[in-house]
Amino acid sequence: MVVDALGRMLHLATPPRRVVSLVPSETHAVVALVGAERLVGRTRYCVEPAALDAAIVGGTKDVDVDAVVALAPDLVLANREENARPAVEALIARGLPVHVSFPCSVADSIAYLRSLAALLHAPDTHATALERLHDEFARSPIVPPRSVRRVFVPIWNDPWMTFDARAFASDVLELAGGLNVFDDRPRRYPLAADLGRRAPLSPERVEGRDTRYPRVTLDEIRARAPELVLLPDEPHEFTPRDADTLVELGIPRAAIRFVGGKDLFWYGAWLLDGLPRLRALLSE
Repeated sequence: MVVDALGRMLHLATPPRRVVSLVPSETHAVVALVGAERLVGRTRYCVEPAALDAAIVGGTKDVDVDAVVALAPDLVLANREENARPAVEALIARGLPVHVSFPCSVADSIAYLRSLAALLHAPDTHATALERLHDEFARSPIVPPRSVRRVFVPIWNDPWMTFDARAFASDVLELAGGLNVFDDRPRRYPLAADLGRRAPLSPERVEGRDTRYPRVTLDEIRARAPELVLLPDEPHEFTPRDADTLVELGIPRAAIRFVGGKDLFWYGAWLLDGLPRLRALLSE
């Protein structure tokens, strides 16, 4: 019996044999925990591991509810941030056992893996391994605190967007030995306020909105003076042209690296390889 991110209690008396995953990182986690045989449905973005036979039920934001129901799953995996709320609510209303996750830190990711292992009736060896990795990295900073590298990681470029300290990727970055240069910069509403063109709405009017992903100007990026820029290939695939834009700000081209976004944004079992890989990159 586990409690999900919506506070709903889920209890599966028998191991689920028909699993539909609506989250790429959770698809990977299912296969890591119990193999691909139980996975009967996935999104078009669930590409790890490759060559999965599971049926495609749309994307993360445009889930085909009827297609999911038709697969008769005895467990559906969703995420509060990655999946559109109406589709998740529709699946719950149709009586399907839906687990909704929302990890915002590596510690949350460990708890998520334990919950998933419990639902699948699988050993929690991956959660234990990740917990040990987390503790090792937390106890052994990669460099002295005064030498931590100041890192900028954008997630979009029109306008430029990034994340603050409350986002999952920021915690991953910190454990890997980096400092998010926008860790203290929340999103402001409306867009013009976020880009510094008008006064932001009051905290009362913003209450309940997600403020973890600010849109930032090129002047802000320059002022934050990152020592390293990581350009990921997801959720937006950055290009050499984006690197050129940053070079024009005065950021040395040698300080700009293209990286796999999964290492920053995928929670769950992926972190067992992704976190050490990211740490190795930041230590170069």
